[in-house]
Amino acid sequence: MTHLAPLRARLETNFAPLSCECNLNGDGTLTIRLYHRESGEVDLVVSGMSVDSIRSEEGLAKLIDELRYELHNTPLHRSSDPA
Repeated sequence: MTHLAPLRARLETNFAPLSCECNLNGDGTLTIRLYHRESGEVDLVVSGMSVDSIRSEEGLAKLIDELRYELHNTPLHRSSDPA
């Protein structure tokens, strides 16, 4: 899976209601940005990912798991108020 449109659609399906932007960098790596469509607020940006790592369904599933982990463990998602 090297086409960016299907990758973007798959990520948006898995991370709804977030939107996704996928860019192929000059060095052949990917940058993926997950953000809120209405506000533009960015939840996660991951750069330097190998295109080869998502050529198979297994690789794509692994990417989704890794992005989900990063999304839930970024400081942006931690409440600053002690509950």
